[in-house]
Formats: sequence, structure tokens, C-alpha cells
Amino acid sequence: MNKTLLRMKQEAKSLVAEQEMPGFYQACAPELDFSRTSFFDHPLIHRLREDVIPFLYDDYGHGIDHSKKVAIEGGAIVLVEMKGGNMTRARHLALLAQMAGLLHDICRLEEDHAARGAELSETILLDYPLEKEDKERIAFAIADHEAFSNRKQTEDPEALLLSKALYDADKFRWGPDNFATTLWEMCDYNDIPVQEILDRFPSGVKKIEEVASTFRTSVGQTFGPQFIELGLSLGRDIHERLIQVIQEDQD
Repeated sequence: MNKTLLRMKQEAKSLVAEQEMPGFYQACAPELDFSRTSFFDHPLIHRLREDVIPFLYDDYGHGIDHSKKVAIEGGAIVLVEMKGGNMTRARHLALLAQMAGLLHDICRLEEDHAARGAELSETILLDYPLEKEDKERIAFAIADHEAFSNRKQTEDPEALLLSKALYDADKFRWGPDNFATTLWEMCDYNDIPVQEILDRFPSGVKKIEEVASTFRTSVGQTFGPQFIELGLSLGRDIHERLIQVIQEDQD
């Protein structure tokens, strides 16, 4: 990573540290704790973490750290959405949400990566001790996790819940994470000049603004807009700082 991008990434992380924590983390703390423990302790998740590593792109901002966050938070969203229901089933679906989170970006650099990832997920999970319907639910969620695309249709309410939870956990990353990590790693991977990053900023910010109204679960609709607003606030600070850095380099 060139010095300017590295500098901006470090400054962005410092700015994130000064921001308030999204309300999701306090309001859903018990579910997040359970999901986090399951993520690190469940043998199927441990196995899948090893299996997906070759398919993830850490240099592109969509690696194991991104997938881990989506998996843990997707599992927690399922638990909150199913609160008051059958908890054994809720925990099983939370496990499936974690698996979908780990798998959702395995084809990130391919065209139509959601559909391709859904197909590949079924190959990776072929000999996992899961019901065929569960593997299909995971694949459906992955196929349906793209923003600004036509929604996939299903009559399976559990597949729909997994899809919504995966989408929302993934789009939480469009908040502070986007400007603290993902932006700089994607620009470095694609070798995008700093001036071009600045030129693209307004259109990128507009797209992030638009995602705020697309959250699909009640949890996402409650807390997702705050993630996005915190990200946009950080983005405004980064934009101003980026202008200063470019001017300093030109002087």
C-alpha cells in the first residue's frame, strides 16, 4: 500500500475510535455474545473457516475479518429476530447464518459474485453433515445478498430470514468499516490513484446513502441507518482530509 493510502487508513481508524459505538452492539449484546462464542467453538464453523480461507480476498477488503464480522452479526440478528420462538431452531438457523456469512464473498472478484458464490457454497458444503434444505437455504441467502439488485424469491420463511440477516450484517459494513478499511484496501488492490479516489468520492457516498433504506430485518431497520450515518460522517471527515493531503503533496 502506498504511503498516502496507508496514512489515510491510519487516520480513518483513529477517527473511528473517536466515534460512538452503533447501538446494535449494546442492544443485542446477549445475542452477539452467543454468536461470537459459537463462531469460535462450534466444530462446523471451525471447519468452514479453514475451508473458505483460500477463497477470500484479504487484500480486497473482503477477507476473513469482513466475513467473520458478517457471520457473527448475521447469527446475532437471527437470534434477535426469533426471540420468543423455538430457541433450538433459532440457534440452528443462527449457525446457518454464520456459515452464509463466511461463504458470502468467496467469489467476490467474479462477475455476478453472489450467484457464483451461491453455487460454490453448495460444492464446499457437499459433505458437511447438514440437511439438503439447509444447504439450499445458505445458498439462497448468498445469492440474495447484493444491494440494488432484483430480490430472489422463496416460499421458505427460514431461507428468507437467513437472506435478510446476511444482507443486513453485510450492509452494516457499509458504515464505519467502509471508510476505515475497505475503501483503502480496494483502492490499493486496484491501484487507483489518490486523485481518482477523490473524484469518485461523491458517487460513492451517494450509493452508501441509498443503502440506508434497504435493510430487511427489524434489527437492520432499527440499527442499520445509524451504521450508515456514522460511516457518512466519517466519510465527510475523510473527504476533507484527503483534499488536504493531495494539496500537501502538490506543494
